[in-house]
Amino acid sequence: MTVAAVLLFAGPDEALADAAGRAAVRRIVEAAWAGGATPIVVVCADADGGVAAALAGSPAVLAEPAPAEAGPVGQIMRGINIAAERVTETDAALVWPGPMAWVDAETVTSLIERRDVPLRPKYGDETGWPALVPMEVVDSLAALPTELTATEALEQLALRHGIALVDTGDPGTIHDIGLAIDALPQFEGPPEPARPAPEWGAAAADAADETPLEGPALAPYGQATQDAE
Repeated sequence: MTVAAVLLFAGPDEALADAAGRAAVRRIVEAAWAGGATPIVVVCADADGGVAAALAGSPAVLAEPAPAEAGPVGQIMRGINIAAERVTETDAALVWPGPMAWVDAETVTSLIERRDVPLRPKYGDETGWPALVPMEVVDSLAALPTELTATEALEQLALRHGIALVDTGDPGTIHDIGLAIDALPQFEGPPEPARPAPEWGAAAADAADETPLEGPALAPYGQATQDAE
């Protein structure tokens, strides 16, 4: 059982934005890993190398984005294709917009446990992120119009395949980095306890930022891009 995390950033400024003292991209990678997601693919341009530096010592793969004309759907597919190339047994992918930096690792675990159907977390009456997309429906996602936003693409996917909402009790699923972490509503957690987060993931959060990046620092565009074109 393998569920990838695909982190989508509009650019380095978004990836390197301050998230309670850490780069947003680093914080999200740590939450995804601690919650059990693997592989973790960060789709972001990085001309100056700042994003790669922020990811040093993490398990993430930094992937060059698809061309702009591929649209948001193409960027999602770029990340999913890289994840499937890295781990061929990938069962699903968590589609994770970069501004959603406050998602808790327990939410990742809750979504992974129910990976067989398209899922989105909810907090109260609001639907949030990341969204879990099983590999069985990825072809439908790839066929959507490129101009759709990530939210619109998930709505279209729900019309075709249905989508389940999971009450995670996590305010980070609906509030992005624009809201300070100390201003978030209370974390309630899921109504039913999830399994403990994998210890092998939690260890990555303690890795020193200065240590070398594990795995390839960059997946250049042209690798595993057929479905995104």
